[in-house]
Amino acid sequence: MAVVAAAALVLDQLTKLAVLSYLGYAQEKVIIDGFFKFVHWGNTGAAWSLFNQFAGSNQLLAVFALVALLVLFFTRHHFDSHTLLGQLSLGLIFGGIAGNLVDRFTHRHVVDFIYFYIARRGGGEIGFPAFNVADSAICTGVALLFLLSWQKDQAAASPAKGSVKPG
Repeated sequence: MAVVAAAALVLDQLTKLAVLSYLGYAQEKVIIDGFFKFVHWGNTGAAWSLFNQFAGSNQLLAVFALVALLVLFFTRHHFDSHTLLGQLSLGLIFGGIAGNLVDRFTHRHVVDFIYFYIARRGGGEIGFPAFNVADSAICTGVALLFLLSWQKDQAAASPAKGSVKPG
């Protein structure tokens, strides 16, 4: 779990360092025209810039992230942390939260840079909110936890091998 968390954190920070080094704030580099580009945007809010408009949102979300890390750490045994999938999922979540937390302390915002969009014929674009490696790690970790929970539910609901169905 710790190795996965550290790897997610390091990859997140290295990619953000590259963005900070090569793109000025609010600049972009088109990779696939009409579909994908790297941007350099800052987010003081939560996912999809929720609460971005409130003064102090960055600090409040930093405190929330610290509390979330502590709660997850002390309750990790509830998430099948003894299994490989459980360790992978929690490691990704820990690393992702830590990566965005580092940004909140060092940059006063979370650095977002991955942007998928569709160009409109008449100009402009429709896009998914920009995100980063830490966001991807958190979402992947949560999805894996759901999968793990679903597998447990399926195993509990299916009859044991060799048992006879009534009827």
